[in-house]
Amino acid sequence: MSEKSVFKKIIDGEIPCHKVYEDEHFLAFLDIHPQAPGHTLVIPKEEARWVWDVERYQEYWEIARILTNALRKAFGTEWVISKIVGDEVPHAHIHLFPVIDKDGSETEFEVIANKIKSHL
Repeated sequence: MSEKSVFKKIIDGEIPCHKVYEDEHFLAFLDIHPQAPGHTLVIPKEEARWVWDVERYQEYWEIARILTNALRKAFGTEWVISKIVGDEVPHAHIHLFPVIDKDGSETEFEVIANKIKSHL
């Protein structure tokens, strides 16, 4: 088997992250290179290369919906962009980020994570 992806290392606790959500099957955390404050990645804990191959596909999208609503409330916006690119890391992931004017807090990860969690 090939080397662990960065997401697998995060799941295994080998690399720290700013968790926004976690359950038995999924993990959501802040992107370390955010496109906007609150930029969140949603990943399955069970490895799948593509979003379309995630075993609990419907549950995955339900969690993305719940997180989107938390982002909308946390940042006072109706517009949350979702992206599924998949070439950056060979592990399924969904990008979610609110469309807001950047407020300079892009690197205040702990504050942002707590703000999002307060709306879950």
